[in-house]
Amino acid sequence: MDNEMKIEAPQKEHLWLQQLLGEWTFDSEMEMAPGQPAMKGSGRENVRAMGGFWILAEGSCQMPGSDDKGTMLTTLGYDPKQNAFVGSWVGSMMTNMWVYKGKLDASQRVLTLDTEGPSFSGDGKLARYQDVLTIKNKDERTLHSQVRQDDGNWKRFMLATYRRVK
Repeated sequence: MDNEMKIEAPQKEHLWLQQLLGEWTFDSEMEMAPGQPAMKGSGRENVRAMGGFWILAEGSCQMPGSDDKGTMLTTLGYDPKQNAFVGSWVGSMMTNMWVYKGKLDASQRVLTLDTEGPSFSGDGKLARYQDVLTIKNKDERTLHSQVRQDDGNWKRFMLATYRRVK
């Protein structure tokens, strides 16, 4: 009997994630409340590989309207058993861990990650969210976040534009 563990080979979806590796800066706008001006922010993100299957994106930014610095960690990989991209997002500014499951569109440029988390209404209920990563070119990408409304439509509340530093 062979006791060696079989090492899997990365699939095309794992290779797709590799284009995110590197150092990035970002500018963002977030709608905090209806009728209020969007809060603007900026920060940095370093994306590194963990083997051939996972990426780890470590970011930091100045928190809007505060002297505090926020830090974030995103993990992304691909699970062939689920036929889906999987991962998580945590930030120093909240207690919720966002767990992702998503798919690439037909163009192979847009990765939509579904997740669930606390409703913005503060009523203690959960809401459905999406983080949508769009590859513009090898040195620019966007990430927008949206929440599902009661009528079933998605409302965008955050947009970040990432530019490669190296």
